Amino acid sequence: MAKDTVILIHGLWMNGMDLQFLKRRFSDNGYQTAGFRYDSTGLTPSENGQRLIEFIASYPASVCHFICHSLGGLILRHCLHDYTGDHIGRSVMLGTPNQPSTAAAVFKNWPFGKALLGDSLHGGLSGQAPPWNAGYELGVIAGNMRFGMGMVIPDIPIPNDGTVSVEETRLDGMRDHIVLHVSHFGLLLSKAVYIQIQHFLQYGEFRHH
Repeated sequence: MAKDTVILIHGLWMNGMDLQFLKRRFSDNGYQTAGFRYDSTGLTPSENGQRLIEFIASYPASVCHFICHSLGGLILRHCLHDYTGDHIGRSVMLGTPNQPSTAAAVFKNWPFGKALLGDSLHGGLSGQAPPWNAGYELGVIAGNMRFGMGMVIPDIPIPNDGTVSVEETRLDGMRDHIVLHVSHFGLLLSKAVYIQIQHFLQYGEFRHH
């Protein structure tokens, strides 16, 4: 029987290399791992969600779990809203702006900001992503270490991880939510975050003690 597969989905302006450290941790723990790469600004989250559906189809014999950083969680929302197959396991979002992103709203008004954000805004960072499919178990991890874009965009509500506020990460239908003292990028490197993801994939809840 095939091992469970952990599919990692990167965020805005990334290509998946930022997820290699986390990916290696899950590989070392016995999971099959795969990275879903997508064009974060040249295609809309809806279009990327459709490509993710095609990507999942390449693992027909394995239960697929998902770890999504930032914009990657919005891609997954589009994907699972339309997905009609089976063998979907549990999902964990890391610093995903499930509400309209304050940082994106400010950044798009800066010189060249809207061009740099591209199609990530449409049905994504500006809001309007589909609701979470209640048939799937979702855990959300937020950070409260204000380090990053938030240092130059003071409008991001506090507490935040430097890019996304804790409140922006919340989503109706999520199974569990936890806040850890890490920054937006630190969500990908923290051992504490990895332990919480692993716990959620096994038990469908985080360790709150």
